[in-house]
Amino acid sequence: MSCVFITDFYMALTCIQLCQRCTSLLRSRSVGIITLQYSTDAQNWPAALWNSFIVPVLPSVLQRSPSPSQTRQRWNLGVRSYCESHAKVQPSQTKHGNTDELPGTDMVSYQNPLSHQLRDGGMLLKEWQTALDLDDAPGHSALEEISHEEAVRMDIPAALPPVSISLKDYVNESETLSKLVQLGVQLWKLEQRPNVGSMLLRLDFQTDVTPRLVFLKQLGVEDSRLGYLISHNPFILTESLENLQARVAYLRSKKFSAESVASMVSRAPYLLNFSVKRMDNRLGFYQQQLGLSAQKTRDVVVRLPRLLCGSLEPVKENLKICKLEMGFRENELQHIVTVIPKVLTANKRKLTQIFDYIHNTMNIPHDLIVKFPQVLNAKYLRIKERHLFLQYLDKAQYDPAKPNYICLDKLVSLPDEAFCTEVASATLKDFELFQKTM
Repeated sequence: MSCVFITDFYMALTCIQLCQRCTSLLRSRSVGIITLQYSTDAQNWPAALWNSFIVPVLPSVLQRSPSPSQTRQRWNLGVRSYCESHAKVQPSQTKHGNTDELPGTDMVSYQNPLSHQLRDGGMLLKEWQTALDLDDAPGHSALEEISHEEAVRMDIPAALPPVSISLKDYVNESETLSKLVQLGVQLWKLEQRPNVGSMLLRLDFQTDVTPRLVFLKQLGVEDSRLGYLISHNPFILTESLENLQARVAYLRSKKFSAESVASMVSRAPYLLNFSVKRMDNRLGFYQQQLGLSAQKTRDVVVRLPRLLCGSLEPVKENLKICKLEMGFRENELQHIVTVIPKVLTANKRKLTQIFDYIHNTMNIPHDLIVKFPQVLNAKYLRIKERHLFLQYLDKAQYDPAKPNYICLDKLVSLPDEAFCTEVASATLKDFELFQKTM
């Protein structure tokens, strides 16, 4: 009986060590369900079982630091050998009345608590061996054919986010967006416009964007202006090169110089999006309505190229105001427009407010306004503050025929400090204190 106890103790100890070692090795692997059987008489263990299971496996457990590959090989070899030996050994199921005298051939079964799964349709022995031998399990080949149903069920992650409210989520995945950012394009402005983001994502940088960038470079647009141009007019990337070339050719036919065309395109991003017919109608309108020569009309358009892009209604309204409400004659209006083209597109309310203050409050006549038309393009508050400050100093004198004459150009164009020292003969601090009292 003591021999049985000692045998059981050593077998239990061996099993515990083996399980601890295997648990650490197969922590991330699935292990089958097994039913172990051992003899209570160590002397009567089958030789094949001793040689194939204990000898190969036990040294691997007791080794201090075996390599992972060696450990897996020894474990697989030991388990396979044990399974083969266990399949050959058929223990007797004969029961004896005297339990103190157990024959050496009798096997006392150690029943795994989950062994009923084997009996109730669980893993068979060959399946269990396959589950343990994970390294030998064949993987799926990249060239292996799959059925249509399997292909439909496959979940392939998209290269780009399917939905986003910002273009920044696509910059790292889209060559077009990343290159546009390098050019200085402000994507945050473009993403606020409907359908522009989708349009940019559909463009291929090599076939769609590069040819138009090369065209603009050959036209004379500087690198520093490309980002500004595309930020304000991304649709130029979808215009055909034939149309772009035809519109440039039209401007050159109207005797606009190459430098003028490049400057106009850089400052009016939508210029090349309009047809030749539209540009021709605009040039004819300004030449006819203002009574200007072809050269002066070109000069006005070069200085303010958006005149060819915008609507004509505000221009017609301002021309009517200047003639009827302000009382400028045609030749006076021609001079004002050639010097300050922005008068044609200025806000109507702002334009009338400035003229009313200059003409009716400061008592400046029409001929003096025509001589210095830049006052119509100045800020209303600046004109008012400086006039009141000069009036406070008793220096508000704008008649060229009288002494201490104040030039209207200096009144509106000089910085505050220069205005105080050169025009008002005062200090900047005095002007700032006066502004606080207003």
